[in-house]
Amino acid sequence: MTLPAPSLDSLAQMALVIHVGGGAVSLVSGFAALAAPKGRRIHRGAGTVFVLAMLVMALFAVIVALLRNESLNTIAGAFTLYLIGTAWLAVRRPDGVVGRPETAGFFIAATIAVASFMVGWNGLGADGAPVAALYVFSGVAALAAAADLNMLLRRGVSGPSRIARHLWRMCTALFIASGSFFLGQADEIPAALRGPHLFVPALLPLAALLFWMIRVRFTRVFKSAPATP
Repeated sequence: MTLPAPSLDSLAQMALVIHVGGGAVSLVSGFAALAAPKGRRIHRGAGTVFVLAMLVMALFAVIVALLRNESLNTIAGAFTLYLIGTAWLAVRRPDGVVGRPETAGFFIAATIAVASFMVGWNGLGADGAPVAALYVFSGVAALAAAADLNMLLRRGVSGPSRIARHLWRMCTALFIASGSFFLGQADEIPAALRGPHLFVPALLPLAALLFWMIRVRFTRVFKSAPATP
């Protein structure tokens, strides 16, 4: 007997389960990496789990979004994959070294910036995606592409600049995940737990980003930091 082929809806549901699982692990490991002393074993371990979980979460977010024809979630998932990949490369590459992955990253960020802008401009996000959010993704992706181009022209980054590149990309990716869960999916949270306090964990990655960028850029704490922050 031949089994019936799974429907698109059932495939989307299976992908959604994996996406949610990856998202849950990424939130726990991401906040653990933020809280742990930078460069220590706990930070590196939590960071590794975070990277893997975020890749799973974002990849299956793109799959679900494509199956459901959701423009904003497709762009958000693709941009998150880019952020995690380039953040990981930033601390795995030796100082002053760039190659094909970094060049590919620039073109990916530029493509996401243009695609997100065009979707919003042409009203292709008629699936209910807020146009303002599409423009925000376009702007942030354009900034990321500009940073990539600057790095390519300088033939790599080193020292605090490399740590800053790693930090802002990791924290931005974590913010996309935390904002999506605590704010974007607030209706899935039990009613007794909802409220304005959900803005705290949602925005925590941005607060952490501001704190660490100030420490990296305006203090001497990371002037002689190890390769992996």
